[in-house]
Amino acid sequence: MGKEDRTTWKAKYFSKLVQYLEEYPKCFIVGANNVGSTQFQKIRVSLRGTAIVLMGKNTMMRKAIRGHIEHNPALEKLLPHIVGNVGFVFTRQDLVEVRDKLLENKVQAPARAGAIAPAPVVIPAQNTGLGPEKTSFFQALSIPTKISKGTIEIVSDVHILKEGDKVGPSEATLLNMLNISPFSYGLVVHQVYDSGTVFEPRVLDIKPEDLRVKFLEGVARVAATCLKIGYPTIVSVPHSIVNGFKNLLAVAAATEITFKEAETVKEFLKDPSKFAVAAAPAAAAAAAPEAKKEEKKEESESEDDDMGFGLFD
Repeated sequence: MGKEDRTTWKAKYFSKLVQYLEEYPKCFIVGANNVGSTQFQKIRVSLRGTAIVLMGKNTMMRKAIRGHIEHNPALEKLLPHIVGNVGFVFTRQDLVEVRDKLLENKVQAPARAGAIAPAPVVIPAQNTGLGPEKTSFFQALSIPTKISKGTIEIVSDVHILKEGDKVGPSEATLLNMLNISPFSYGLVVHQVYDSGTVFEPRVLDIKPEDLRVKFLEGVARVAATCLKIGYPTIVSVPHSIVNGFKNLLAVAAATEITFKEAETVKEFLKDPSKFAVAAAPAAAAAAAPEAKKEEKKEESESEDDDMGFGLFD
């Protein structure tokens, strides 16, 4: 069977991409830097039945999406994110589960000169097994070493690269000599598309508890603002009522005006000794556990002193 011409191949690719955009309500825009064909095959196998990976040239992906925007205008939100070496992962399943499967499929890779470090790199303290003639590599990177039994020993952990640093020739050579493969590469989720909405992948990690905390923080800010400017709202009115009640108690305490809720306050103000009477039971209840602890401690100390023997045994 002969190889199909480029025009036919493009037409099939366009129809496939449009079909997936229509059939699947969710997809990831993923970066594929440093991902080889063998790794791609493993990723596709692991996602079988869960998601479909579709890569392609950016110009072709943009052209296919622009040609289908009139049928689905929400797809236009994808266009600004088709930059660099990216592709699509289409799914109908839970986005968090599919994202986790994508991130699981990573392979270790050595450091190459000129590459950007995707994570910090630390060389642990160890005996390298290298001869003294290799000392210059460590000196060039300011790594503290000593000669132990005829080999170079790194005396303390060294942070050799930070995230985002460019790997230099010396760092790459040294890491390869130590057989350290510090990086791991795989598909990286750049953006998430769900039913017409595009958002960052970190949104997937937001839990209901986080939303509740943020909502309560917002409510507290609204209540504080409304109380400050004197504008009543459903969240500030309860605070206004409590503050007003406090003011009424203060007025009743300073004047002859009274009402049911203020009578107790007035009684305490007339006879302060009632405060002591009311506080005594609470203080006694709090002191009881401490007294029991002291008794147990004394008993244990006396048992230790006797050691189980009488005075004349």
